[in-house]
Amino acid sequence: MNKELADLLFKDVKITVEEIEEKYKERNLPDGAYVTRFGPSPTGFMHVGNLYGAFISSLLAKQTGGVFYLRIEDTDSKREKVGAIEAIIDGLKAFDINYTEGYGVGGDYGPYIQSERVDIYKAYAKKLVSEGKAYPCFMTEEELAEIRSGQELRKEKIGIYGSYAVDRDLSFDEIKEHLAKGDSYVIRLKSPGDSHNNIILHDLIKGDITLPENDIDEVILKKDGIPTYHFAHVIDDHLMHTTHVLRGDEWVPSFPKHLQLNQVLGFKPCKYAHIAPLTKKEDGKIRKFSKRKDPEFAVSYYEEAGIPKDGVRLYLATLANTNFEEWYLQNKDKSIEDFKFSFKKMPTGGTLFDMEKLNNICRTYFSRISAETIYNDALDYYKKYDQDFYELMVKDKDKLTAFLNIERDSKRPRKDIATYKDIKIESSYIFNDIFYQDRNETYKDINEDIDFDIVNKYIEIYQDFNSEDEWYNQIKVLAEENGYAPSVKMYKENPTLYKGHIGDVCEMIRHLLTGRVKTPNLYQLLKIIGIEEFKKRVDFYTTEK
Repeated sequence: MNKELADLLFKDVKITVEEIEEKYKERNLPDGAYVTRFGPSPTGFMHVGNLYGAFISSLLAKQTGGVFYLRIEDTDSKREKVGAIEAIIDGLKAFDINYTEGYGVGGDYGPYIQSERVDIYKAYAKKLVSEGKAYPCFMTEEELAEIRSGQELRKEKIGIYGSYAVDRDLSFDEIKEHLAKGDSYVIRLKSPGDSHNNIILHDLIKGDITLPENDIDEVILKKDGIPTYHFAHVIDDHLMHTTHVLRGDEWVPSFPKHLQLNQVLGFKPCKYAHIAPLTKKEDGKIRKFSKRKDPEFAVSYYEEAGIPKDGVRLYLATLANTNFEEWYLQNKDKSIEDFKFSFKKMPTGGTLFDMEKLNNICRTYFSRISAETIYNDALDYYKKYDQDFYELMVKDKDKLTAFLNIERDSKRPRKDIATYKDIKIESSYIFNDIFYQDRNETYKDINEDIDFDIVNKYIEIYQDFNSEDEWYNQIKVLAEENGYAPSVKMYKENPTLYKGHIGDVCEMIRHLLTGRVKTPNLYQLLKIIGIEEFKKRVDFYTTEK
């Protein structure tokens, strides 16, 4: 009867499971190589949680000499969003998460989009029916709703199992009668499980987790013949020879049904690693990242915000392994690819996504790369998001590159840049087009009195020294000759004897030159901007004063 039923239900399915298995042969990979995948559903925008999982999966595959592939899981056509697949691909590319196999690239294990693999799923469903492990269920939506309502009222487990699985034992004649009337149906797994029994999930991150065995007759093919996610991904992971599945820990409760599907299909299950959810601290409380509340949850946020992709990758690495940050700080000349990621170092609880921490990582990143690299990357950013500043960057490339190079090779390189936006904010005073736009805006942070007598004397004696020590000694002499202590220590010992100290003289020069109270090395700035320009800025400061 089971074989007859399978032939009746799947008369259009010509391919056999044996033929499918023959096509999808074992991969030729070295021992210990991971085959991982990113299997997004095109039902919304690409978010940081997606990116995080894909990032870890790609690194683990790469460091083991394995394969990371992209599979589009589009079995939920009702919720599919136009352009979502393109957004997924663009999101991966934007953060250098590279896959050499999968959707849009190809490979020996495709198609890599589930909607094009329906015949494969039907073949396996047919096999299960022929073995008496699955059956057609003709229950209507109203009947299902009534069962669910009663289960909720009695606080029972929700689902079709036990006495609720009324179509599980229909006779062949009863099934043919339903079909003759044109009744719609789904294909359900005939679960062999018992919820009183326990199974163990050997989670690679969380350790062993005890869960009740699945006893629900899960739908494996919907009324339109499209598989459910649970059924499709188990088959795909088997045929594509996936070794390790990294996914959010909200999938832990689904493991029993996935394990059972593997077992009834005769598959060797993948190894599972369930990633802790990304969380955010708000008003002293920790909550899950939210696409509704948090703009930074969307992957598209980072490009527009000017946050470098390598900075985001570094931050994701610090979230992925608790020992990565220390390693990164100690290894200035190495990249993420040099680090050995481990499941044992992945967090088991909620992972706090801290934007300030991300900014700090980005500051360190910017402090380690060349001024030329920063300039070129920033040029691409401003060309897209700020055409006016882009044109200034092109016009004054040498000046901006020199500014970015200040303190770059020192023992404690400056860390005033966390985003590409910061480049404009921090460097704006070196561009005359910006500096002279509005005197009150330029000097808005300068409140103290300026001793123009010593400033003008400094202009008179200025020399373009090649040594910062020579330049500083000249200011020290000038300061002492004009009633300022040549050191802060001397001033503090006898403050009434002096107008101020050498630091005050330098600050007055800094304020007039830049309109800022905090800047990179003043000696270098003077060389970049020039003494003639400094004279003009002194005049600009006194205009309408």
